[in-house]
Amino acid sequence: MTPYIIECQRLTKQYGKKKALDQLELAIPSGRITGILGPNGCGKSTFFRILTGMVRPDEGSVRVLGQTPGWQTNQDIAYLPDRARWYPNHTARQSLEWGKSFLPGFSMERAIQLADYMDIDLDMKVGGMSRGQEARIMLILCLARDVQLIVLDEPFTGIDVISREAIVASLIDYLEESEQSILISTHDIQEVEGLFDYTVMMKAGRAIWSGNTEDLRAEYGSLRDVFRKMYVKEWNK
Repeated sequence: MTPYIIECQRLTKQYGKKKALDQLELAIPSGRITGILGPNGCGKSTFFRILTGMVRPDEGSVRVLGQTPGWQTNQDIAYLPDRARWYPNHTARQSLEWGKSFLPGFSMERAIQLADYMDIDLDMKVGGMSRGQEARIMLILCLARDVQLIVLDEPFTGIDVISREAIVASLIDYLEESEQSILISTHDIQEVEGLFDYTVMMKAGRAIWSGNTEDLRAEYGSLRDVFRKMYVKEWNK
C-alpha cells in the first residue's frame, strides 16, 4: 500500500466565477482517521466528489489509492454523500439488502451487527425513520464494506445532539479495530474531534494546515478553538 492514500497537486475546480478548490496541495497518509475540517463552502464536498470520480477537476492532478479516480478506484471506496435518497417503503433490512446487491465488499453479517449496535429496527420502514436513524443506515452501508477507503461527507448535518452522540460512539468503537483509511468532513467539531488522528484544515478551497492532530492541538489547543480562529489573525491571512 502506498504511504499516501490521497495525493493532490494544484487541484482546482471552478463553478462559474467561484473556485470551489483553488490550487489545492495535499497528501493524506494511509491507515489514518482524517478529519477534513472547515466552514460550509470551503470545498470539502467538491474535494470528496473528485476523490470518488463524480466530478472532474479543471486543473491539477489527484491520485487515490495510487490511481486516478474512476470506476476502478471506486471498487475500494465507500462513500457517504452529504445527501442520500431512499425508497420510503423499504424496510431497513431491504435497504441493506439493496446495498449488498451492488456494493463491492459488502458484508450483510457485519451490517446486521452494526444495526444491532446502533439500535436500528431492521423491520422499520425508512419512510418512518428520524433523520438520525436514516444517518445510521447510511453509515452502516459504508462501514459494512471491506474497502481500503471510507469517505464520510458531513455525516452529522441536521442530526439532533443525542443521535450525533450515539453515532460518534458507534464510530469510535468500530474504528478502534479498523485498519481502513477514513476521511470525515465536518464543521461540527466538538463531538467528533476525538476521532481524528490526522487533520486537514480547509479554507476557500485550499488546505491551510495539515498534519497529526496532536501536533495541531499542541500548537493551537483544541480543534474547536482552532476552528474559531479560522477567521481571525493568522488564520485569515
